[in-house]
Parts: sequence; structure tokens; C-alpha cells
Amino acid sequence: MHELLLNDIQLIDRLKQDDEVALSCIYKKYWQPLYLAAYHVIKDKQICEDIIQDLFIKLWNKRQSIEITVTLKAYLYASVRYEVYRQIRAGTVRCEIYDDLVARLHTPAGYGTIEYKELIAQISSIVDKLPEKCREVYKLSREENMSHKQIASHLNISSKTVENHLTKALRLLRTSLSAEVLMLILHQVIKK
Repeated sequence: MHELLLNDIQLIDRLKQDDEVALSCIYKKYWQPLYLAAYHVIKDKQICEDIIQDLFIKLWNKRQSIEITVTLKAYLYASVRYEVYRQIRAGTVRCEIYDDLVARLHTPAGYGTIEYKELIAQISSIVDKLPEKCREVYKLSREENMSHKQIASHLNISSKTVENHLTKALRLLRTSLSAEVLMLILHQVIKK
């Protein structure tokens, strides 16, 4: 059990010497928080488990050549962020995830930053280009926090039509926002 008392630098050094116990210690120390960070974004147990499992497999397979220039914790969280980003960009996760990420930006935590203001401006610009009804549905949903049922009643349309408009809006947002912006969002959500 004394291996659990080793610091991350010692664990990486032992990992590079093919020490499986070091990998086990890193796994025990970081598996759950990394999984929770990924799950906080993706909300899919199986995909998150696969992401974390693949991360530790890669860590073991690249143990001889791995160069960590930051803390092990920062390296692992960055790896999770990039894999979550890849999953979102590849479309292997549901569209609601992207919507949830954008919704999280509307929290007071990021209001003062230049990046936040630029991101909100970019999102607003994309939303303004939506067809009128689609834009109206999106704004009622995101700015007025109305449910699908409330929007349907308010606009005298079906809930399915509301869902279709939101899907269209989120698809356009997902494809229009640059990779840098998506990484900014993930960086705000998955912190080390």
C-alpha cells in the first residue's frame, strides 16, 4: 500500500520503468475524478468509461516515450478534455450535450472574461442567422427558459415542431462554432 503514498513524479518515473503497480496507483487515484469530469459533459456512462479506459491504456502503451511537461493531473484532465472534444466533433455523442455545454456558459462564473464575451457574441451572431421561427423557438428555450410544451403552447405549434427547431438550431451552432470555441467551452467545464 505504500505505493499510494508516492507522488505523481515518482509514479511516472516508475511507470516508465514498466512498473504495473505505478499504473494501478495512478488509476486508483485518478479514475473516478476523470470519469466524473467526462460524465459532467457527456452524460453517457459507457462512453465515459471507454474514454477513461482508453486513456489509461494509452498511458501504459506510451509509458516509455511519454513526456509530461505539466502535472500528471493536468495532463490527464487535458487528455480527457481532448477526447470529449473529439467525441463531440465526431458526432458520437448526442446533440443535447452540446446544448448543455452552451447553456453552462450562461452562468455568472464566466461573465467577466473576454473569451466569454467573444463566445456569447459568436453564438448570438449564429442564432441571428437562423430562420425566424427557429430563432424564436431557440430564444424562448434558452433565454426565457421555457419548456418544449410551453413554447408549443405559446407559438401554437406542436411539441415535435419545437423539438425540430431546437435540433436545427443546435446543429447549426455545433457546426458553426470553431474548434477553438468548443475547446474553450470544454476547458470551462472540465477543469483540472
